[in-house]
Amino acid sequence: MRSRLAGVALVALAAVGLAPSAAAEPEVAPEQRGERVVVIGHRGASGHRPEHTLAAYELAARMGADYVEPDLVPTKDGQLVARHENEIGGTTDVAARPEFAGRRTTKSVDGVAVTGWFTEDFTLAELKVLRAKERIPEVRPRNTLYDGRYEIPTFQEVVDLTRRLGRELGREIGIYPETKHPTYFRDIGLPLEPALVRVLERNGLNRRGAKVFVQSFEVANLKALSRSLRVPLVQLVNASGAPYDFVQAGDPRTYRDLVTPAGLEEVGRYASGVGLAKDVVLPRDAGGFLLPETPVVRDAHARGLLVHVWTFRNENAFLPADHRSSTDPAAYGRAFEEYARFLATGVDGVFADNPDTAVEAVRGR
Repeated sequence: MRSRLAGVALVALAAVGLAPSAAAEPEVAPEQRGERVVVIGHRGASGHRPEHTLAAYELAARMGADYVEPDLVPTKDGQLVARHENEIGGTTDVAARPEFAGRRTTKSVDGVAVTGWFTEDFTLAELKVLRAKERIPEVRPRNTLYDGRYEIPTFQEVVDLTRRLGRELGREIGIYPETKHPTYFRDIGLPLEPALVRVLERNGLNRRGAKVFVQSFEVANLKALSRSLRVPLVQLVNASGAPYDFVQAGDPRTYRDLVTPAGLEEVGRYASGVGLAKDVVLPRDAGGFLLPETPVVRDAHARGLLVHVWTFRNENAFLPADHRSSTDPAAYGRAFEEYARFLATGVDGVFADNPDTAVEAVRGR
């Protein structure tokens, strides 16, 4: 596979007579050049441990993941912590803590009413009292064994962990943070971006060649970050709906518009890749069976964009009907068959709840 990102950059520089020599080009990771398929531990090894815990991230790295993925939300005092959502009733024991009963409330997050407990109403010290628990116990009952054992980690703690594991394992562990609900947090006076940039800067990670991707489902904040970050940015694309910053601004475009040839051309002006929901690449019919692939991978590659796909999970509940092993939603299905279908499209990376399965699939393709 050709070096997509480096190739696009060199063409642009050559056009203005500034193409550098090969010796002057800073080294970047092969997966950032599209030269091998990258495995991203989705929220850590969340198929094996409660998501967004240091235990989940560590296990993902030990299983061979190239990157771990912390979703970032702020605390009341402006610290970034790793949670899938700012509502933490389903991923922590906060509901069982009587001292926090009065914090339960209802908020509108991206236009949707959500009731529960929210990170922005807690200081970091208060959040550190809580303990994580399995988010989907009905599908992952074995993970409940670890309920109550792990704290909510800060972004800095995730960075520190990857560095320790890198030394121990003899290979660099990348980080792939996602900015969650950036418009919402900006509007309540807790913007994510300055804190994200500060952590990357403080750790020497805001540089070309750092093993970092930054992703978002919104567009405006990625465009803003493209002016202050030197690491690759990834535009996340859902199979339906629209970026919330588009909705708030009255922009009629949807995620579907972002993956047209013209949409991908625009994405390429501020991002290095797209993170696509699986259904954007291989849709499913009404019965849950896979349909032929769309042209999106080919179209993205033609515009120099990497393609990472989410989310691969081993349980029947999440697999296409083609690759389920039974009607038991919690049982493992034929996940390697699903990986083979997607890897055949030429994708550059996979987000996986079970990084061990993903690593084996990539090695054996």
